[in-house]
Amino acid sequence: MASRTLFVLASLLTLLACETTQENTGSLSYATEAAPEWTNLFKRTSGWFGGDGVFVLPSITQGKPDRSKQLILFSDTMVGEIKDSILQEDFHMVNNSVVNLVGDRAVESAIDFPMHHNGEGKEVSIFPVKIDGSSSKEYFWLGDGFVHPTSGKTYIFAYRVIDHPEWTDQLFKFEIAGGALIVLPKDSQFPYEDQYQLEVPFFKGADEGNISFGAGIFEHLHGADADGYIYIYGVRDPGKELLVARIKPDEIESFDQWRFYSEDGWDGDFTQAVAVCDSASNELSVSPLPNGQFALIFQINGIDKHVGMRLGSSPIGPFDNVHRIWDCSPDLLEKEWFAYNAKAHPSISQPGELLISYNINSFAFWDQINDHPQLYRPRFIRLKFK
Repeated sequence: MASRTLFVLASLLTLLACETTQENTGSLSYATEAAPEWTNLFKRTSGWFGGDGVFVLPSITQGKPDRSKQLILFSDTMVGEIKDSILQEDFHMVNNSVVNLVGDRAVESAIDFPMHHNGEGKEVSIFPVKIDGSSSKEYFWLGDGFVHPTSGKTYIFAYRVIDHPEWTDQLFKFEIAGGALIVLPKDSQFPYEDQYQLEVPFFKGADEGNISFGAGIFEHLHGADADGYIYIYGVRDPGKELLVARIKPDEIESFDQWRFYSEDGWDGDFTQAVAVCDSASNELSVSPLPNGQFALIFQINGIDKHVGMRLGSSPIGPFDNVHRIWDCSPDLLEKEWFAYNAKAHPSISQPGELLISYNINSFAFWDQINDHPQLYRPRFIRLKFK
């Protein structure tokens, strides 16, 4: 009964908070509202029933993004069955998965949740770590990606992760061991057995400040002001500082050609990168706006009850102060729950809006998943421009 009461209260709070009008200091006027049709699309009871990450990659037709076929990337993914709101035995987690979407609308018949299986018929990750010298204990968390406008290859950034259950004195019992670029050849089909993987050399571990790239991507390839670069965003700790790299699409696999925004312009040494802002999250987005500005969407400080936005005059800023555009509190039904890694999805947004997702998780995940089998999934909101 208590859980049902909490659910009803949360639903009422969501309705009360469904539209929040904000005014920035410039020329952009906007409002935020819930997008329940997208949230409900990922509230599932069979097979895939939860996951985090959520990066949406449109396909390419004649060099331009094509919304008719889109690939959605998820990291840790829950697989199992929920019957009469009860999670059945034998549920388990795989470390990454993909979802197929036809079109750009939240339509049940347009979405598919395929799962990769091993020889014993058990669901497994779609992207296992195959980098030379990697540990058998490593797995991938997925970052952002894009489809090359001419070659048709799909590029997906990933983080090599190792769990450390023996770290009893730390809240998060894992380490990031490095970065990677997963490449799917043109017309590669699920389960992508022809994929290949490249080690991304632009990485520093926890003892050196935790630098990694792939938190978000902006393809500045279309429109009158396009400069022809792929902008790749990274995060540096402490402070969740936002770093920026850029590269021409044809040179994405040539790491010696990458350049990083520094005090003296674009530098080939990633350790010289300067922060364009702080308080970002490890997954985020940068998107063009109708008024010519660029919106950086993120979860404030990575984990926070607020979705944040900064406005900039270019893909590298300068970005203004943090605008709190959404309070995720109605989704935090237990004190251990948290919201994280908000980002926008232009390819499934409609004119005059940005569709934004954020993830919900729990610090006591394995203790609470049976009581709340659908806690671990994305929620969606709209940023509407007036």
